[in-house]
Formats: sequence, structure tokens, C-alpha cells
Amino acid sequence: MVELQIWLLVIIIVLCLLAGAVIGFFASRALFKRELQKNPPINENMIRAMFMSMGRKPSEAQIRQVMNNMKKNQ
Repeated sequence: MVELQIWLLVIIIVLCLLAGAVIGFFASRALFKRELQKNPPINENMIRAMFMSMGRKPSEAQIRQVMNNMKKNQ
């Protein structure tokens, strides 16, 4: 009888861990999607605005260079 209770306890713990992992996965995915909608990754227009705020008119080559550097460093 005691062995049955230990196995039942082990099964319950394993099921709880699996349920927690599944719930955690979907919750973190939803949070990540929401954060990306609120704060989208940097695009070319943002880089242009950054250059303009520094008082420079960027060329397309400079914008592409900054974008490539950002993609490389992620």
C-alpha cells in the first residue's frame, strides 16, 4: 500500500512539472509577442531618424551598414 502511494506521488509530481512547463512556454510566448508589438525591433526608418537627430543626412549605404551590424550583433 505504501509503494502505491509513493508511485502516485511520483506520477503527480511529474504531471505537475509537465503542466508547468507547457503553461510556462505558452505564457512566455504570449509575453514575448506582446513586447514585440509594443517595442518593435529597429528598422531603417528608426535609423534614419537617429541620424537626423544627430544632424546628419544618412546615405543608403550607411543605413544598410548599420542594419547589417545590428543583425550581426544580435
